[in-house]
Amino acid sequence: MEIRIGMSQVGREVVVDVDDANREELKAAVGAALSGATDTLWITDKKGREVAVPGAKIAFVEFGSPESARKIGFGD
Repeated sequence: MEIRIGMSQVGREVVVDVDDANREELKAAVGAALSGATDTLWITDKKGREVAVPGAKIAFVEFGSPESARKIGFGD
């Protein structure tokens, strides 16, 4: 699943590819960062790399569809 994070005063978005299994866990972590409960949002991607995003700078977070929901071809 792909997560896009927009940051205030930054022209580009941060895009992280993560495992689908952590979706609810990630939503909780994003909520904590947005509410100020934590200062930094830490995300681990599929390759094990860790990304830190300052919670005060997050403008938006977009969770992509799960990998199993992606379709290839011309069908709906």
